[in-house]
Amino acid sequence: MRTEGRGMERLSLIVVVILVLCCATGARSDASNHRYKAGDPVPLYVNKVGPFHNPSETYRFFDLPYCSPDHMAEKKEALGEVLNGDRLVEAPYKLDFMVDRESEVVCKKRLSKEEVAQFRNAVDKDYYFQMFYDDLPIWGFIGKSDKEGKADPSEYKYYLYKHMHFEIHYNKDRVIEINVQTDSNSMVDVTEDKEVEVEFFYTVKWKDTDIPFEKRMEKYSQASSFPHHLEIHWFSIINSCVTVLLLTGFLATILMRVLKNDFIKYAHDEESADDQEETGWKYIHGDVFRYPKYKSLFAAALGSGTQLFTLTIFIFILALVGVFYPYNRGALFTALVVIYALTSGIAGYTATSFYSQLEGTNWVRNLLLTGCLFCGPLFLTFCFLNTVAIAYNATAALPFGTIVVIVLIWTLVTSPLLVLGGIAGKNSRAEFQAPCRTTKYPREIPALSWYRGAVPQMAMAGFLPFSAIYIELFYIFASVWGHRPYTIYSILFIVFIILLIVTAFITIALTYFQLTAEDHEWWWRSFLCGGSTGLFIYGYCLYYYHARSDMSGFMQTTFFFGYMACICYGFFLMLGMVGFRAALLFVRHIYRSIKCE
Repeated sequence: MRTEGRGMERLSLIVVVILVLCCATGARSDASNHRYKAGDPVPLYVNKVGPFHNPSETYRFFDLPYCSPDHMAEKKEALGEVLNGDRLVEAPYKLDFMVDRESEVVCKKRLSKEEVAQFRNAVDKDYYFQMFYDDLPIWGFIGKSDKEGKADPSEYKYYLYKHMHFEIHYNKDRVIEINVQTDSNSMVDVTEDKEVEVEFFYTVKWKDTDIPFEKRMEKYSQASSFPHHLEIHWFSIINSCVTVLLLTGFLATILMRVLKNDFIKYAHDEESADDQEETGWKYIHGDVFRYPKYKSLFAAALGSGTQLFTLTIFIFILALVGVFYPYNRGALFTALVVIYALTSGIAGYTATSFYSQLEGTNWVRNLLLTGCLFCGPLFLTFCFLNTVAIAYNATAALPFGTIVVIVLIWTLVTSPLLVLGGIAGKNSRAEFQAPCRTTKYPREIPALSWYRGAVPQMAMAGFLPFSAIYIELFYIFASVWGHRPYTIYSILFIVFIILLIVTAFITIALTYFQLTAEDHEWWWRSFLCGGSTGLFIYGYCLYYYHARSDMSGFMQTTFFFGYMACICYGFFLMLGMVGFRAALLFVRHIYRSIKCE
Protein backbone atom coordinates (compact mmCIF):
# COMPACT_ATOMS: atom_id res chain seq x y z
CA MET A 1 0.00 0.00 0.00
CA ARG A 2 2.86 2.35 0.76
CA THR A 3 4.28 1.68 -2.71
CA GLU A 4 0.87 2.44 -4.20
CA GLY A 5 0.75 5.83 -2.47
CA ARG A 6 4.24 6.74 -3.63
CA GLY A 7 3.40 5.67 -7.15
CA MET A 8 0.35 7.93 -7.15
CA GLU A 9 2.43 10.88 -5.99
CA ARG A 10 5.03 10.31 -8.72
CA LEU A 11 2.34 9.95 -11.37
CA SER A 12 0.72 13.23 -10.28
CA LEU A 13 4.02 15.08 -10.44
CA ILE A 14 4.88 13.66 -13.86
CA VAL A 15 1.48 14.72 -15.18
CA VAL A 16 2.05 18.22 -13.76
CA VAL A 17 5.35 18.66 -15.57
CA ILE A 18 4.04 17.27 -18.86
CA LEU A 19 0.91 19.46 -18.86
CA VAL A 20 2.60 22.69 -17.91
CA LEU A 21 5.56 22.16 -20.23
CA CYS A 22 3.18 21.37 -23.09
CA CYS A 23 1.19 24.57 -22.38
CA ALA A 24 4.34 26.67 -22.17
CA THR A 25 5.88 25.09 -25.27
CA GLY A 26 2.63 25.62 -27.13
CA ALA A 27 2.57 29.30 -26.22
CA ARG A 28 6.19 29.74 -27.25
CA SER A 29 5.79 27.89 -30.56
CA ASP A 30 2.62 29.85 -31.35
CA ALA A 31 4.56 33.09 -31.00
CA SER A 32 7.49 31.78 -33.08
CA ASN A 33 5.21 31.02 -36.07
CA HIS A 34 4.38 34.68 -36.67
CA ARG A 35 5.96 35.29 -40.08
CA TYR A 36 4.74 38.09 -42.30
CA LYS A 37 5.02 39.52 -45.78
CA ALA A 38 5.09 43.21 -46.61
CA GLY A 39 1.61 44.64 -46.23
CA ASP A 40 0.28 41.79 -44.04
CA PRO A 41 -2.04 43.05 -41.29
CA VAL A 42 -0.56 42.57 -37.82
CA PRO A 43 -3.17 43.31 -35.16
CA LEU A 44 -2.36 45.67 -32.31
CA TYR A 45 -4.22 44.73 -29.13
CA VAL A 46 -4.96 47.26 -26.41
CA ASN A 47 -5.04 45.64 -23.00
CA LYS A 48 -5.70 47.82 -19.99
CA VAL A 49 -5.23 51.20 -18.35
CA GLY A 50 -4.84 52.13 -14.72
CA PRO A 51 -2.95 54.16 -12.10
CA PHE A 52 0.76 53.46 -12.50
CA HIS A 53 1.32 52.97 -8.75
CA ASN A 54 -1.71 50.68 -8.28
CA PRO A 55 -0.92 47.52 -10.27
CA SER A 56 -4.13 45.71 -9.24
CA GLU A 57 -6.42 48.59 -10.18
CA THR A 58 -6.65 48.21 -13.95
CA TYR A 59 -9.52 48.86 -16.32
CA ARG A 60 -10.34 48.08 -19.91
CA PHE A 61 -8.67 50.42 -22.36
CA PHE A 62 -11.96 51.58 -23.83
CA ASP A 63 -13.41 52.38 -20.41
CA LEU A 64 -11.76 55.72 -21.19
CA PRO A 65 -13.53 57.57 -24.02
CA TYR A 66 -10.91 56.82 -26.68
CA CYS A 67 -11.72 56.18 -30.33
CA SER A 68 -13.18 52.67 -30.28
CA PRO A 69 -13.57 50.40 -33.33
CA ASP A 70 -17.01 49.72 -34.75
CA HIS A 71 -16.69 46.06 -33.83
CA MET A 72 -14.91 45.05 -30.59
CA ALA A 73 -12.76 42.05 -31.57
CA GLU A 74 -11.61 40.51 -28.29
CA LYS A 75 -8.67 38.13 -28.29
CA LYS A 76 -9.36 34.70 -26.84
CA GLU A 77 -7.36 34.33 -23.65
CA ALA A 78 -6.16 31.42 -21.57
CA LEU A 79 -7.07 30.92 -17.91
CA GLY A 80 -3.83 32.41 -16.61
CA GLU A 81 -4.23 35.55 -18.75
CA VAL A 82 -7.72 36.16 -17.39
CA LEU A 83 -6.46 35.65 -13.82
CA ASN A 84 -3.73 38.20 -14.61
CA GLY A 85 -6.39 40.78 -15.47
CA ASP A 86 -5.63 40.86 -19.21
CA ARG A 87 -8.53 41.90 -21.48
CA LEU A 88 -7.12 42.24 -25.00
CA VAL A 89 -9.19 44.02 -27.66
CA GLU A 90 -8.08 44.83 -31.21
CA ALA A 91 -7.15 48.51 -31.53
CA PRO A 92 -8.25 50.84 -34.34
CA TYR A 93 -4.58 51.49 -35.26
CA LYS A 94 -3.39 49.86 -38.51
CA LEU A 95 0.19 48.67 -38.12
CA ASP A 96 0.59 46.56 -41.27
CA PHE A 97 3.94 44.81 -41.70
CA MET A 98 6.61 47.15 -43.17
CA VAL A 99 4.06 49.84 -44.02
CA ASP A 100 4.98 53.33 -42.78
CA ARG A 101 2.24 55.80 -41.90
CA GLU A 102 2.58 59.51 -41.24
CA SER A 103 0.09 61.24 -38.93
CA GLU A 104 -2.75 58.85 -39.75
CA VAL A 105 -6.06 60.02 -38.26
CA VAL A 106 -7.80 57.51 -35.97
CA CYS A 107 -10.90 59.60 -35.42
CA LYS A 108 -12.18 63.08 -34.66
CA LYS A 109 -14.19 63.28 -31.48
CA ARG A 110 -16.01 65.88 -29.46
CA LEU A 111 -15.43 65.16 -25.79
CA SER A 112 -18.30 66.01 -23.47
CA LYS A 113 -17.75 67.64 -20.08
CA GLU A 114 -18.05 64.24 -18.38
CA GLU A 115 -15.49 62.68 -20.75
CA VAL A 116 -13.07 65.58 -20.23
CA ALA A 117 -13.40 65.11 -16.46
CA GLN A 118 -12.80 61.38 -16.89
CA PHE A 119 -9.58 62.00 -18.84
CA ARG A 120 -8.45 64.66 -16.37
CA ASN A 121 -8.97 62.29 -13.43
CA ALA A 122 -6.97 59.61 -15.26
CA VAL A 123 -4.10 62.01 -16.04
CA ASP A 124 -4.06 63.21 -12.42
CA LYS A 125 -3.68 59.59 -11.23
CA ASP A 126 -0.83 58.87 -13.69
CA TYR A 127 -2.77 56.40 -15.80
CA TYR A 128 -0.67 54.24 -18.09
CA PHE A 129 -1.79 52.05 -20.97
CA GLN A 130 -0.56 48.62 -22.02
CA MET A 131 -0.74 47.19 -25.54
CA PHE A 132 0.54 44.06 -27.26
CA TYR A 133 1.86 43.82 -30.80
CA ASP A 134 2.86 40.37 -32.02
CA ASP A 135 3.00 39.29 -28.34
CA LEU A 136 5.41 42.14 -27.51
CA PRO A 137 4.27 44.47 -24.70
CA ILE A 138 4.37 48.26 -24.99
CA TRP A 139 3.47 50.92 -22.42
CA GLY A 140 2.95 54.63 -22.23
CA PHE A 141 1.21 57.33 -20.21
CA ILE A 142 -2.04 58.78 -21.48
CA GLY A 143 -1.13 62.36 -20.57
CA LYS A 144 0.82 64.61 -18.26
CA SER A 145 0.10 67.13 -15.54
CA ASP A 146 1.83 70.45 -14.94
CA LYS A 147 2.12 71.06 -11.19
CA GLU A 148 5.62 72.52 -10.87
CA GLY A 149 5.83 75.82 -9.03
CA LYS A 150 2.09 75.89 -8.37
CA ALA A 151 1.03 75.80 -4.73
CA ASP A 152 -2.69 76.12 -5.43
CA PRO A 153 -4.27 72.94 -6.94
CA SER A 154 -6.62 75.15 -8.92
CA GLU A 155 -3.61 76.28 -10.98
CA TYR A 156 -2.66 72.75 -12.05
CA LYS A 157 -2.82 71.97 -15.76
CA TYR A 158 -3.72 68.59 -17.27
CA TYR A 159 -2.95 67.53 -20.83
CA LEU A 160 -4.02 64.49 -22.84
CA TYR A 161 -1.71 63.00 -25.48
CA LYS A 162 -3.40 62.63 -28.85
CA HIS A 163 -0.50 61.58 -31.11
CA MET A 164 1.29 58.20 -30.80
CA HIS A 165 4.55 57.35 -32.58
CA PHE A 166 5.10 53.62 -33.16
CA GLU A 167 8.66 52.59 -34.03
CA ILE A 168 8.85 48.92 -35.07
CA HIS A 169 12.02 46.91 -35.77
CA TYR A 170 11.92 43.84 -37.99
CA ASN A 171 14.33 41.16 -39.15
CA LYS A 172 13.31 39.76 -42.55
CA ASP A 173 9.78 38.41 -41.95
CA ARG A 174 9.67 38.72 -38.17
CA VAL A 175 8.74 41.50 -35.75
CA ILE A 176 11.63 42.01 -33.31
CA GLU A 177 10.89 45.12 -31.26
CA ILE A 178 8.28 47.82 -30.87
CA ASN A 179 8.37 51.12 -28.99
CA VAL A 180 5.72 53.78 -28.59
CA GLN A 181 6.23 57.45 -27.81
CA THR A 182 3.62 60.06 -27.09
CA ASP A 183 4.15 63.44 -28.72
CA SER A 184 4.50 66.15 -26.05
CA ASN A 185 3.97 68.76 -28.76
CA SER A 186 0.57 67.36 -29.65
CA MET A 187 -1.69 67.52 -26.61
CA VAL A 188 -5.16 68.68 -25.70
CA ASP A 189 -5.93 70.66 -22.55
CA VAL A 190 -8.42 68.82 -20.29
CA THR A 191 -8.06 71.09 -17.27
CA GLU A 192 -11.51 72.66 -17.41
CA ASP A 193 -14.91 70.97 -17.56
CA LYS A 194 -15.89 72.05 -21.03
CA GLU A 195 -16.49 70.33 -24.35
CA VAL A 196 -13.33 69.82 -26.40
CA GLU A 197 -12.75 68.93 -30.04
CA VAL A 198 -9.91 66.41 -30.29
CA GLU A 199 -8.33 64.57 -33.21
CA PHE A 200 -6.47 61.34 -32.35
CA PHE A 201 -3.81 60.23 -34.82
CA TYR A 202 -0.67 58.08 -35.01
CA THR A 203 2.58 57.58 -36.92
CA VAL A 204 4.27 54.27 -37.81
CA LYS A 205 7.95 53.87 -38.73
CA TRP A 206 9.57 50.53 -39.64
CA LYS A 207 13.31 49.90 -39.22
CA ASP A 208 15.51 46.94 -40.10
CA THR A 209 17.56 45.22 -37.37
CA ASP A 210 20.05 42.36 -37.07
CA ILE A 211 18.68 41.06 -33.75
CA PRO A 212 17.50 37.45 -34.24
CA PHE A 213 13.94 36.53 -33.35
CA GLU A 214 15.08 34.17 -30.57
CA LYS A 215 16.62 37.11 -28.67
CA ARG A 216 13.80 39.61 -28.98
CA MET A 217 12.70 39.04 -25.36
CA GLU A 218 16.17 39.64 -23.92
CA LYS A 219 15.65 43.38 -23.49
CA TYR A 220 12.79 42.67 -21.06
CA SER A 221 15.04 40.33 -19.07
CA GLN A 222 17.79 42.95 -18.92
CA ALA A 223 15.31 45.50 -17.56
CA SER A 224 15.30 43.60 -14.26
CA SER A 225 19.00 42.72 -14.09
CA PHE A 226 20.96 45.93 -14.42
CA PRO A 227 24.53 45.63 -13.05
CA HIS A 228 23.79 47.45 -9.78
CA HIS A 229 20.74 45.24 -9.25
CA LEU A 230 22.85 42.14 -9.81
CA GLU A 231 25.37 43.42 -7.29
CA ILE A 232 22.62 43.81 -4.72
CA HIS A 233 21.30 40.34 -5.57
CA TRP A 234 24.74 38.82 -5.02
CA PHE A 235 25.15 40.82 -1.84
CA SER A 236 21.87 39.27 -0.71
CA ILE A 237 23.17 35.79 -1.54
CA ILE A 238 26.49 36.38 0.28
CA ASN A 239 24.69 37.83 3.28
CA SER A 240 22.34 34.84 3.41
CA CYS A 241 25.16 32.32 2.95
CA VAL A 242 27.18 33.89 5.76
CA THR A 243 24.11 33.78 7.97
CA VAL A 244 23.56 30.11 7.15
CA LEU A 245 27.20 29.14 7.68
CA LEU A 246 27.43 30.95 11.01
CA LEU A 247 24.10 29.60 12.20
CA THR A 248 24.59 26.03 11.09
CA GLY A 249 28.18 25.96 12.30
CA PHE A 250 27.22 27.39 15.67
CA LEU A 251 24.24 25.09 16.13
CA ALA A 252 26.07 22.01 14.89
CA THR A 253 29.03 22.65 17.20
CA ILE A 254 26.92 23.45 20.23
CA LEU A 255 24.39 20.68 19.74
CA MET A 256 26.99 18.03 18.94
CA ARG A 257 29.09 18.98 21.96
CA VAL A 258 26.10 19.25 24.28
CA LEU A 259 24.50 16.08 23.00
CA LYS A 260 27.79 14.22 23.33
CA ASN A 261 28.01 15.32 26.95
CA ASP A 262 24.37 14.34 27.46
CA PHE A 263 24.95 10.88 26.01
CA ILE A 264 28.04 10.36 28.19
CA LYS A 265 26.19 11.59 31.28
CA TYR A 266 23.15 9.41 30.69
CA ALA A 267 25.32 6.36 29.94
CA HIS A 268 27.29 6.99 33.17
CA ASP A 269 24.06 7.37 35.17
CA GLU A 270 22.82 4.05 33.85
CA GLU A 271 26.03 2.29 34.90
CA SER A 272 26.46 3.97 38.32
CA ALA A 273 22.98 4.02 39.77
CA ASP A 274 19.83 2.67 38.23
CA ASP A 275 17.64 4.47 40.75
CA GLN A 276 19.23 7.86 40.16
CA GLU A 277 16.68 10.49 39.22
CA GLU A 278 16.74 11.47 35.56
CA THR A 279 16.93 15.10 34.50
CA GLY A 280 16.84 17.05 31.26
CA TRP A 281 15.42 15.75 28.03
CA LYS A 282 15.86 12.11 29.00
CA TYR A 283 13.53 12.67 31.96
CA ILE A 284 10.56 13.13 29.60
CA HIS A 285 11.26 10.15 27.34
CA GLY A 286 7.88 8.71 28.30
CA ASP A 287 6.03 11.83 27.13
CA VAL A 288 8.01 13.18 24.20
CA PHE A 289 6.19 10.99 21.68
CA ARG A 290 2.77 11.57 23.17
CA TYR A 291 0.47 12.55 20.33
CA PRO A 292 -0.35 16.27 20.09
CA LYS A 293 -3.66 17.90 20.85
CA TYR A 294 -5.97 18.52 17.88
CA LYS A 295 -4.16 15.82 15.93
CA SER A 296 -6.65 16.02 13.04
CA LEU A 297 -5.85 19.71 12.54
CA PHE A 298 -2.14 18.99 12.95
CA ALA A 299 -2.20 16.26 10.27
CA ALA A 300 -4.23 18.51 7.95
CA ALA A 301 -1.70 21.35 8.37
CA LEU A 302 1.11 18.89 7.64
CA GLY A 303 -0.64 17.67 4.49
CA SER A 304 -1.39 21.18 3.22
CA GLY A 305 2.19 22.27 3.95
CA THR A 306 3.57 19.30 2.04
CA GLN A 307 1.38 20.10 -0.97
CA LEU A 308 2.45 23.75 -0.98
CA PHE A 309 6.09 22.71 -0.67
CA THR A 310 5.71 20.40 -3.68
CA LEU A 311 3.95 23.18 -5.59
CA THR A 312 6.81 25.60 -4.85
CA ILE A 313 9.48 23.11 -5.93
CA PHE A 314 7.81 22.47 -9.28
CA ILE A 315 7.22 26.16 -9.91
CA PHE A 316 10.95 26.65 -9.38
CA ILE A 317 11.77 23.80 -11.78
CA LEU A 318 9.58 25.35 -14.49
CA ALA A 319 11.09 28.78 -13.84
CA LEU A 320 14.65 27.46 -14.06
CA VAL A 321 14.00 25.70 -17.40
CA GLY A 322 12.71 28.98 -18.85
CA VAL A 323 8.94 28.52 -18.94
CA PHE A 324 8.23 31.87 -17.26
CA TYR A 325 10.14 34.03 -19.71
CA PRO A 326 9.22 37.74 -19.54
CA TYR A 327 5.66 38.49 -20.56
CA ASN A 328 4.65 34.92 -21.24
CA ARG A 329 1.27 36.20 -20.21
CA GLY A 330 -0.56 34.13 -17.62
CA ALA A 331 1.93 31.23 -17.63
CA LEU A 332 2.64 31.52 -13.91
CA PHE A 333 -1.04 31.66 -12.92
CA THR A 334 -1.88 28.74 -15.18
CA ALA A 335 0.96 26.70 -13.68
CA LEU A 336 -0.14 27.54 -10.13
CA VAL A 337 -3.73 26.45 -10.76
CA VAL A 338 -2.84 23.26 -12.63
CA ILE A 339 -0.07 22.11 -10.28
CA TYR A 340 -2.08 22.88 -7.17
CA ALA A 341 -5.00 20.86 -8.53
CA LEU A 342 -2.84 17.88 -9.49
CA THR A 343 -0.85 17.79 -6.24
CA SER A 344 -3.91 17.69 -4.01
CA GLY A 345 -3.45 13.91 -3.84
CA ILE A 346 -0.17 14.52 -2.00
CA ALA A 347 -1.99 16.59 0.63
CA GLY A 348 -4.62 13.89 1.07
CA TYR A 349 -2.08 11.09 1.30
CA THR A 350 0.25 12.89 3.72
CA ALA A 351 -2.51 14.13 6.04
CA THR A 352 -4.47 10.88 6.23
CA SER A 353 -1.36 8.71 6.51
CA PHE A 354 -0.01 10.78 9.40
CA TYR A 355 -3.45 10.97 11.00
CA SER A 356 -3.65 7.17 10.89
CA GLN A 357 -0.19 6.94 12.46
CA LEU A 358 -1.49 9.12 15.30
CA GLU A 359 -4.29 6.56 15.78
CA GLY A 360 -6.96 8.90 14.46
CA THR A 361 -10.27 7.30 13.55
CA ASN A 362 -12.35 9.94 11.72
CA TRP A 363 -10.21 10.12 8.57
CA VAL A 364 -13.06 11.51 6.44
CA ARG A 365 -13.29 14.63 8.63
CA ASN A 366 -9.52 14.91 8.51
CA LEU A 367 -9.65 14.79 4.71
CA LEU A 368 -12.30 17.53 4.56
CA LEU A 369 -10.23 19.64 6.94
CA THR A 370 -7.16 19.14 4.73
CA GLY A 371 -9.05 20.22 1.63
CA CYS A 372 -10.40 23.38 3.29
CA LEU A 373 -7.41 24.42 5.41
CA PHE A 374 -5.76 26.50 2.69
CA CYS A 375 -8.48 26.66 0.03
CA GLY A 376 -11.09 27.89 2.53
CA PRO A 377 -9.37 31.17 3.54
CA LEU A 378 -8.23 31.67 -0.07
CA PHE A 379 -11.78 31.24 -1.37
CA LEU A 380 -13.25 33.66 1.20
CA THR A 381 -10.55 36.23 0.42
CA PHE A 382 -11.18 35.85 -3.32
CA CYS A 383 -14.94 36.31 -2.89
CA PHE A 384 -14.45 39.56 -0.99
CA LEU A 385 -11.78 40.96 -3.33
CA ASN A 386 -13.68 39.93 -6.46
CA THR A 387 -16.72 41.79 -5.10
CA VAL A 388 -14.54 44.88 -4.60
CA ALA A 389 -13.20 44.55 -8.17
CA ILE A 390 -16.74 44.23 -9.54
CA ALA A 391 -17.75 47.38 -7.65
CA TYR A 392 -14.79 49.20 -9.24
CA ASN A 393 -15.54 47.63 -12.67
CA ALA A 394 -11.87 46.62 -12.80
CA THR A 395 -10.33 43.89 -14.96
CA ALA A 396 -9.28 42.07 -11.77
CA ALA A 397 -12.92 40.96 -11.47
CA LEU A 398 -13.09 37.46 -12.92
CA PRO A 399 -15.81 36.77 -15.50
CA PHE A 400 -18.50 34.26 -14.53
CA GLY A 401 -17.18 31.73 -17.05
CA THR A 402 -13.69 31.78 -15.53
CA ILE A 403 -15.14 31.24 -12.04
CA VAL A 404 -17.09 28.25 -13.40
CA VAL A 405 -13.88 26.81 -14.89
CA ILE A 406 -12.04 27.14 -11.56
CA VAL A 407 -14.95 25.53 -9.69
CA LEU A 408 -14.96 22.65 -12.21
CA ILE A 409 -11.21 22.16 -11.78
CA TRP A 410 -11.69 22.03 -8.01
CA THR A 411 -14.68 19.68 -8.31
CA LEU A 412 -13.42 17.32 -11.03
CA VAL A 413 -9.66 17.31 -10.38
CA THR A 414 -8.69 18.63 -6.94
CA SER A 415 -11.37 16.91 -4.86
CA PRO A 416 -11.15 13.44 -6.48
CA LEU A 417 -7.34 13.42 -6.22
CA LEU A 418 -7.61 14.55 -2.59
CA VAL A 419 -9.97 11.64 -1.85
CA LEU A 420 -7.78 9.13 -3.73
CA GLY A 421 -4.74 10.33 -1.85
CA GLY A 422 -6.65 10.06 1.43
CA ILE A 423 -7.74 6.49 0.68
CA ALA A 424 -4.17 5.54 -0.22
CA GLY A 425 -2.90 7.18 3.00
CA LYS A 426 -5.53 5.39 5.12
CA ASN A 427 -4.66 2.02 3.62
CA SER A 428 -0.90 2.50 4.02
CA ARG A 429 -1.26 1.28 7.63
CA ALA A 430 2.14 2.62 8.63
CA GLU A 431 2.84 2.83 12.35
CA PHE A 432 4.37 5.84 14.03
CA GLN A 433 8.05 5.11 14.64
CA ALA A 434 8.75 6.05 18.26
CA PRO A 435 11.99 4.80 19.86
CA CYS A 436 10.49 5.23 23.36
CA ARG A 437 7.29 3.93 24.87
CA THR A 438 4.78 6.54 25.98
CA THR A 439 3.58 6.43 29.57
CA LYS A 440 -0.10 6.26 30.43
CA TYR A 441 -0.27 9.61 32.20
CA PRO A 442 1.56 12.76 31.09
CA ARG A 443 4.10 14.40 33.36
CA GLU A 444 3.40 17.88 34.59
CA ILE A 445 5.39 20.54 32.75
CA PRO A 446 7.41 22.68 35.18
CA ALA A 447 6.92 26.45 35.35
CA LEU A 448 9.01 28.05 32.61
CA SER A 449 10.44 31.51 32.08
CA TRP A 450 8.46 33.93 29.89
CA TYR A 451 10.97 33.72 27.06
CA ARG A 452 10.30 30.00 26.75
CA GLY A 453 6.68 30.66 25.82
CA ALA A 454 5.28 30.02 22.36
CA VAL A 455 5.18 33.66 21.21
CA PRO A 456 8.79 34.60 22.18
CA GLN A 457 10.04 31.34 20.68
CA MET A 458 8.17 32.04 17.44
CA ALA A 459 9.70 35.53 17.33
CA MET A 460 13.21 34.08 17.68
CA ALA A 461 12.52 31.30 15.19
CA GLY A 462 11.09 33.61 12.51
CA PHE A 463 13.63 36.42 12.73
CA LEU A 464 16.71 34.50 11.51
CA PRO A 465 15.13 32.95 8.39
CA PHE A 466 13.53 36.30 7.55
CA SER A 467 16.88 38.10 7.90
CA ALA A 468 18.33 35.70 5.32
CA ILE A 469 15.71 36.57 2.67
CA TYR A 470 14.54 40.13 3.35
CA ILE A 471 16.84 41.76 0.73
CA GLU A 472 15.46 39.53 -2.01
CA LEU A 473 11.91 40.21 -0.83
CA PHE A 474 12.09 43.78 -2.14
CA TYR A 475 12.72 42.59 -5.71
CA ILE A 476 9.95 40.02 -5.48
CA PHE A 477 7.50 42.65 -4.22
CA ALA A 478 8.64 45.11 -6.91
CA SER A 479 7.84 42.47 -9.51
CA VAL A 480 4.55 41.17 -8.11
CA TRP A 481 3.24 44.60 -7.04
CA GLY A 482 4.96 46.71 -9.66
CA HIS A 483 5.99 46.76 -13.31
CA ARG A 484 9.46 45.25 -13.07
CA PRO A 485 9.84 41.73 -14.51
CA TYR A 486 11.62 39.17 -12.35
CA THR A 487 13.95 36.86 -14.27
CA ILE A 488 16.80 35.85 -11.93
CA TYR A 489 15.14 32.65 -10.74
CA SER A 490 18.45 30.90 -10.03
CA ILE A 491 19.25 33.42 -7.28
CA LEU A 492 15.72 33.16 -5.94
CA PHE A 493 16.04 29.35 -5.79
CA ILE A 494 19.31 29.63 -3.84
CA VAL A 495 17.62 32.00 -1.38
CA PHE A 496 14.73 29.53 -1.03
CA ILE A 497 17.13 26.66 -0.21
CA ILE A 498 18.85 28.89 2.36
CA LEU A 499 15.44 29.68 3.86
CA LEU A 500 14.67 25.97 4.26
CA ILE A 501 18.05 25.22 5.87
CA VAL A 502 17.85 28.08 8.37
CA THR A 503 14.24 27.20 9.24
CA ALA A 504 15.16 23.56 9.88
CA PHE A 505 18.20 24.37 12.03
CA ILE A 506 16.59 27.04 14.18
CA THR A 507 13.57 24.81 14.82
CA ILE A 508 15.84 21.92 15.84
CA ALA A 509 17.75 24.17 18.25
CA LEU A 510 14.61 25.57 19.88
CA THR A 511 13.12 22.07 20.15
CA TYR A 512 16.24 20.86 21.95
CA PHE A 513 16.11 23.76 24.41
CA GLN A 514 12.41 23.08 24.98
CA LEU A 515 13.02 19.39 25.73
CA THR A 516 15.93 20.28 28.02
CA ALA A 517 13.50 22.43 30.01
CA GLU A 518 11.36 19.25 30.37
CA ASP A 519 8.57 20.65 28.19
CA HIS A 520 7.37 17.70 26.12
CA GLU A 521 4.70 19.53 24.08
CA TRP A 522 7.03 20.18 21.16
CA TRP A 523 4.84 19.05 18.24
CA TRP A 524 2.79 22.19 17.73
CA ARG A 525 5.63 24.39 18.96
CA SER A 526 8.00 23.14 16.22
CA PHE A 527 5.32 23.71 13.58
CA LEU A 528 4.54 27.22 14.84
CA CYS A 529 8.24 28.15 15.13
CA GLY A 530 8.98 26.88 11.64
CA GLY A 531 6.05 28.76 10.11
CA SER A 532 6.59 32.00 12.03
CA THR A 533 8.67 33.38 9.13
CA GLY A 534 5.36 33.84 7.29
CA LEU A 535 4.30 36.30 9.99
CA PHE A 536 7.52 38.27 9.55
CA ILE A 537 6.93 38.41 5.79
CA TYR A 538 3.47 39.85 6.43
CA GLY A 539 5.04 42.39 8.75
CA TYR A 540 7.35 43.33 5.87
CA CYS A 541 4.21 43.86 3.77
CA LEU A 542 3.17 46.65 6.14
CA TYR A 543 6.59 48.27 5.82
CA TYR A 544 6.69 47.89 2.02
CA TYR A 545 3.22 49.35 1.53
CA HIS A 546 3.86 52.47 3.60
CA ALA A 547 7.59 53.08 3.02
CA ARG A 548 8.58 51.56 -0.32
CA SER A 549 5.50 51.90 -2.52
CA ASP A 550 3.08 54.60 -3.64
CA MET A 551 0.01 52.38 -3.63
CA SER A 552 -3.22 53.98 -2.45
CA GLY A 553 -6.97 53.57 -2.60
CA PHE A 554 -9.37 51.03 -1.09
CA MET A 555 -9.18 48.52 -3.93
CA GLN A 556 -5.38 48.40 -4.14
CA THR A 557 -5.02 48.26 -0.35
CA THR A 558 -7.47 45.38 0.03
CA PHE A 559 -5.91 43.46 -2.86
CA PHE A 560 -2.39 43.92 -1.50
CA PHE A 561 -3.09 42.94 2.09
CA GLY A 562 -5.73 40.33 1.20
CA TYR A 563 -3.70 38.30 -1.26
CA MET A 564 -0.45 38.78 0.68
CA ALA A 565 -2.23 37.37 3.75
CA CYS A 566 -3.03 34.23 1.72
CA ILE A 567 0.55 33.98 0.43
CA CYS A 568 2.04 34.43 3.90
CA TYR A 569 -0.42 31.88 5.28
CA GLY A 570 0.80 29.45 2.62
CA PHE A 571 4.40 30.15 3.69
CA PHE A 572 3.36 29.53 7.31
CA LEU A 573 1.98 26.08 6.44
CA MET A 574 4.90 25.14 4.20
CA LEU A 575 7.70 26.26 6.53
CA GLY A 576 5.80 24.88 9.53
CA MET A 577 5.88 21.49 7.84
CA VAL A 578 9.62 21.85 7.21
CA GLY A 579 10.27 22.84 10.82
CA PHE A 580 8.25 19.95 12.24
CA ARG A 581 9.82 17.36 9.93
CA ALA A 582 13.31 18.54 10.89
CA ALA A 583 12.44 18.51 14.61
CA LEU A 584 10.89 15.04 14.33
CA LEU A 585 14.06 13.63 12.73
CA PHE A 586 16.16 15.22 15.48
CA VAL A 587 13.98 14.01 18.35
CA ARG A 588 13.87 10.47 16.99
CA HIS A 589 17.65 10.50 16.61
CA ILE A 590 18.50 11.61 20.16
CA TYR A 591 16.02 9.28 21.86
CA ARG A 592 17.14 6.38 19.73
CA SER A 593 20.71 6.99 20.94
CA ILE A 594 19.95 6.44 24.65
CA LYS A 595 18.59 3.56 26.64
CA CYS A 596 15.09 4.26 27.86
CA GLU A 597 13.20 2.00 30.24
